[in-house]
Amino acid sequence: MSVVGGPVAGPDGLLRCPWGATGPDDYRAYHDTEWGVAVHGEDRLYERLCLEAFQSGLSWLTILRRRAGFRAAFADFSIARVATFDDTDRVRLLADEGIVRNRAKIDAAIANAQAAQALQGGLDALVWSFAPKGTRKAPKAVSDVPAVTEESTALAKELKRKGFRFVGPTTAYALMQACGLVNDHLKGCTSR
Repeated sequence: MSVVGGPVAGPDGLLRCPWGATGPDDYRAYHDTEWGVAVHGEDRLYERLCLEAFQSGLSWLTILRRRAGFRAAFADFSIARVATFDDTDRVRLLADEGIVRNRAKIDAAIANAQAAQALQGGLDALVWSFAPKGTRKAPKAVSDVPAVTEESTALAKELKRKGFRFVGPTTAYALMQACGLVNDHLKGCTSR
């Protein structure tokens, strides 16, 4: 008996979370190789934080398909380089059709690089300090996966306190899922 909203077979017959099984190949590749895999490193976490913020209100597919454009536009998400971006860079980014051209999100990406650069101990240590303790029961259905948790709320609050922007509890939880702080692959998913 299958669980409604539980894992489904993809074209290759493997059980996956529904969004990774039946959607475009971009989703399947992301689901199978990246989502939920531990991410460490200052620039790598900064990239994920930026992409999650840019995704806010949009489809993740939009972000995945523009990822190369984002990397080119934001100097491969080098914190040191983006922290020096100025008004000339803002104008360039607002004209760049390879990214999501949203002034508030662009300004947040630049401000977040500056905030990350100023962190004592680094972004990696800060983000991972909010990883849930202990083990959690694997979700059986998509409806079992929360959008916000106590940890993501605390992470968002701390990031904002440190000067980060566009980092609400939902975005913080999406970051935690994407970077492997939590494993929200459904029970029975091949990537679990």
